[in-house]
Amino acid sequence: MDKLFDRLQMLEDRYEELGELLSDPDVIADTQRFTKLSKEMADLRETVEKYNQYKKVTQQIKDDEEMLNAGLDDEEMAAMVKDELADSKVEKEKLEEEIKILLIPKDPNDEKNIIMEIRGAAGGDEASLFAADLYNMYTRYAEKQGWSVQIVDKTPTEVGGFKQVVLLINGKNVYSKLKYESGAHRVQRVPVTESAGRVHTSTATVGVMPEEEDVEIEIDPKDIRVDVFRSSGAGGQHINKTSSAVRMTHLPTGIVVSMQDQRSQQQNREKAMQILKARVYDYYKTQEQSEYDENRKSAIGTGDRSERIRTYNYPQNRVTDHRIGLTLNKLDKIMNGDLDDIIDALVLYDQTKALEKLQNE
Repeated sequence: MDKLFDRLQMLEDRYEELGELLSDPDVIADTQRFTKLSKEMADLRETVEKYNQYKKVTQQIKDDEEMLNAGLDDEEMAAMVKDELADSKVEKEKLEEEIKILLIPKDPNDEKNIIMEIRGAAGGDEASLFAADLYNMYTRYAEKQGWSVQIVDKTPTEVGGFKQVVLLINGKNVYSKLKYESGAHRVQRVPVTESAGRVHTSTATVGVMPEEEDVEIEIDPKDIRVDVFRSSGAGGQHINKTSSAVRMTHLPTGIVVSMQDQRSQQQNREKAMQILKARVYDYYKTQEQSEYDENRKSAIGTGDRSERIRTYNYPQNRVTDHRIGLTLNKLDKIMNGDLDDIIDALVLYDQTKALEKLQNE
């Protein structure tokens, strides 16, 4: 813990320095700098407060132990000090664990909204149906979290599934919870089209990207090809008669964004450009095409049946997350959006790994 305490002291010193800077008239006059420093101070506040509580409890333990070692003639007083000492030691252990978690470097994307891509992969029609099941699962989970879900793009199949569906999920700390969902998801069940009752294995892939708001990237209009077409979604004669859907292709990268769920072509153009900017920005952050491809493969996999982060076994009502060896026999509840047990376990695993790294630095 000594290294962690050194880090805590540095954070406390920085917190005090920020307090002084934020009272400086020159800093107050610089709105951008003032906002940046205020956010930094707010991010440190909980850690510093916990550290101060820890120091106070540690001092209390030291004082109580000295009193007991010196000997107390009053038995009632001695009993009270012993009780206080026991409570303080419990509180100290609790604070230590809380402080360790707070010291883990924060993912800068954790507070962001996300773009989620769900695609049917290996398994034909059954894979597209499973993609639709995953869409429903994440939509229900988002509702339980108080988040909003918007379909950005979708390619439905004749059997009622999705070849692909792209979502915007907005809310508090969306990426922090759903970032673990990227990868290949495998389902084992008897397809509705299977007359012999045999269990089949199919897959769908999920990709999760943080939404880049106010992306600082300029895209040359000459680099974008825009195609308009008739929307295939529900909406009656209006949609069938007008070319309101938009497909944008960024020619240098080959990134394609289709948008058809807004009411007008202009709205579809605006939303498509927002998504295109986020994807192009994400692309150029990696700088190299090979690195981008590797990162994308790592994030969503190829969809091959042997590649999977999680298996959904319907005959046994079982879900297994292969990354952490977690198995839960409540598939029905999980598909209804009760993902907390899985996501909490993944967060804990991630925190444990991060703590090990932090303590070994």
